[in-house]
Amino acid sequence: MMVNPAARLDALKARLDEIDTELSSPLLQRDGARFRTMGRERSRLQRIVDEIHELSRLEDRLREARALLSDGDPEMAALAAEEVAQVEPRVEAVAASVVRGLLPPDPHQDKDAILEIRAGTGGEEAALFAADLLRMYLRYAERKGWRTERISTSPTELGGVREVICSVQGAEAYGLLRYESGVHRVQRVPATEASGRIHTSAVSVAVLPEAEDVDVEIDPKELRIDVFRSSGPGGQSVNTTDSAVRVTHLPSGIMVQCQDEKSQHKNKAKALKVLRSRLLDLAIRERDEELARQRRSQVGTGDRSAKIRTYNFPQSRVTDHRIGLTLYRLDEVLDGALDPFTQGLQQHHTEAQLAGLEGVGGDVARGD
Repeated sequence: MMVNPAARLDALKARLDEIDTELSSPLLQRDGARFRTMGRERSRLQRIVDEIHELSRLEDRLREARALLSDGDPEMAALAAEEVAQVEPRVEAVAASVVRGLLPPDPHQDKDAILEIRAGTGGEEAALFAADLLRMYLRYAERKGWRTERISTSPTELGGVREVICSVQGAEAYGLLRYESGVHRVQRVPATEASGRIHTSAVSVAVLPEAEDVDVEIDPKELRIDVFRSSGPGGQSVNTTDSAVRVTHLPSGIMVQCQDEKSQHKNKAKALKVLRSRLLDLAIRERDEELARQRRSQVGTGDRSAKIRTYNFPQSRVTDHRIGLTLYRLDEVLDGALDPFTQGLQQHHTEAQLAGLEGVGGDVARGD
């Protein structure tokens, strides 16, 4: 294994002491963004320290059990074999978790997330499935204890959504949801289909790290801000004032539109929040693409044109094409049971990171 957890323990404890000292400073406590960042780092490091201690205890138990396997007492040897069978998988699981924790941390791992869902090919059926995916992610957020806030919604008359943007706030929200970015394909008989024929539709999902002011600086001179009257499905008027806001970032051409709030100022603030996150996501993807070229890494670059998952209703099947995982529990998945996919994708990403580091001679234990 490239990582020696015991060798890292003293350094991790020293860093925890440094963070505790900084967190106790009144000056830092007045800096809300910095205080949250330090708090998140402390939680991550404490989790690794606890896991290293647990790994050490498990390895001691495993060594003792293996030593008893050759005991002349058959009953004692049988008990030792049972202990080995129970402890070995736990050692492997905790060791893998420690390795993930000791990898160079993604600076955006613990950020809140901006979730964007857009109906693609398939017309109204795609919009209905976009609404299904929105519910799936909201239920997943509930299971994780995260908070969600709707930023912008473009509904259809049949209950679907052409586009919806949400803020997801909670521990590792971006780190767990980031792998959901891509094209989600659905195969089912639409409610609007009279002949019972199965249709294939697509919905695109984008997950962005929620940017703070310190992450992205936006020059007001580079923005064009338009205001207009909000409207709902079918063109009906939502209000009679010009409260909807469209913000365009001229250098990148990125445009964000918000109209859910009746206040023009609130819509502008939400639009700027999404714009910052999209600009940060653009910078991250450009960085990832460069790293992939340098390291010949197998880690995906976040290309959202790729089909990542298929939801087949007739077979109650969900398949993630990146890791080859298929579950025949469609209803559970759509009710927010996403852990098998998010955990599998995290493991896949970790293995690709390790392969990339080995390819350039990096040392995970040093955090290079």
